Amino acid sequence: MHISSLPGKYGIGSFGKEAYNFVDFLTQAGQKIWQILPLGHTGYGDSPYQCYSAFAGNPLFIDIDELIKQGLLNQNDIPQDISFRETEFNTQKTALFKYPLLLKAFDNFHNNSPEDSKESFNRFCYSNSFWLEDYSLFIALKKHFEDKPWYEWENRIKLRENIEIEKYRELLKQETLFNKTVQYFFYEQWMRLKAYANICNISILGDIPLYVAYDSSDAWANSYIFQFDNNKMPVAVAGVPPDYFSETGQLWGNPLYNWDKLRRTGFFWWIERVKANFMLYDILRIDHFRGLAAYWAVPFGEKTAINGEWVNAPGLELIESIIDTLGNIPIIAEDLGVMSDDVEFLRDHFNFPGMKILQFAFDSTEESNFLPHTYSPNFIVYTGTHDNDTTVGWYNSATEKDKASMHDYFNFKPEHVHWELIRLAWSSVANTAIAPMQDILGLDTTHRMNLPGKPTGYWKWRMNKDEINEEIIEKLKKYTRVYWR
Repeated sequence: MHISSLPGKYGIGSFGKEAYNFVDFLTQAGQKIWQILPLGHTGYGDSPYQCYSAFAGNPLFIDIDELIKQGLLNQNDIPQDISFRETEFNTQKTALFKYPLLLKAFDNFHNNSPEDSKESFNRFCYSNSFWLEDYSLFIALKKHFEDKPWYEWENRIKLRENIEIEKYRELLKQETLFNKTVQYFFYEQWMRLKAYANICNISILGDIPLYVAYDSSDAWANSYIFQFDNNKMPVAVAGVPPDYFSETGQLWGNPLYNWDKLRRTGFFWWIERVKANFMLYDILRIDHFRGLAAYWAVPFGEKTAINGEWVNAPGLELIESIIDTLGNIPIIAEDLGVMSDDVEFLRDHFNFPGMKILQFAFDSTEESNFLPHTYSPNFIVYTGTHDNDTTVGWYNSATEKDKASMHDYFNFKPEHVHWELIRLAWSSVANTAIAPMQDILGLDTTHRMNLPGKPTGYWKWRMNKDEINEEIIEKLKKYTRVYWR
């Protein structure tokens, strides 16, 4: 259940009251883990896997009512002539509503806050300076250059010439300070919510995309760690070959890492990134884990991902360096897609749990290792993920042959298929079982979170708070108790 999907009155889920209510629901239902998508500042298409920074949080998740409680806004600052759809997130409309309020809160914070709050802000800026300075200037520059991607900016600032950097730091000083302050609001509110979840014995399972977006402060400020030419254009970009989701593969377009240069720095940037993520989360899922064993490199300019090639990556060295610095941290390997022996070796060498998806178990066109009787304990089983259809939608569009294979495997009532797959997951030997909230609620395809390969139109689903009731809480709690989870 992503933050954006929480209920709320201001167009998008936030770190406010409804987030705390969701933690209470998890507690009442006997759950132990809340898995979310990346919390980053999203760019074009709203995908949390294509963000302006690998470190910065999404400003739209900041709760307006909390800013009112803190005295940074007044109730009469809230426009009364705007309304939002409860079940869908509209980026542009929400941003037009929230950013003027964040600007007022910023002014009030720096003009009226007590000294201890300002000292707290200064400590935040100092401890996060590794990424915050570049990100805050990057976002200010994007606004200055009419939201163009950084690789279309004037050449001297695009290439980060020192004189230009200093010129724009001075010119955009106030805008840069605003961006830092917004991140301070974000981190303060999120850490408070996370602390509440932890007190309730709920662990936060976060998600780290393997790659960063091309239009990101990371690619602009740390271009030396990517496969760029002298003009900061990519030589090759990321994707995956044709698979279950797409006949032409998925052309993500993210810049690929220059692993030789990263190795020479002791993987410093990656270690800082993982350390920052463990401030935000208790457990970390590495998305597209297989890219740490070998990655699909597509020549820049290709229209599909078909004409790529596999290139080896130093995942073993990277993870050893991370563990040497940060200790034995709890990591989950997203090991879906095209698997090979090297990926399984990397996962098992560090004893990272992998993932099993029940929707994949009943695909009659493939030999399946997703059926529960094939599992060993060190896995997390899902009914589906944010990239899958909802279980109800998936079953409704399944072939008769696939439906028959399900009935052969276990007895169930089709009208309760979402609960039947939840029960199957909960009853497996996998150490952890997780279901998307859409499956808990029994929602159909119209509530799907994402469709891989589609750049726009997804990531918009929001839950209606009235959909959670005592029957759902008791049923989830019952299955959790019956199977000793």
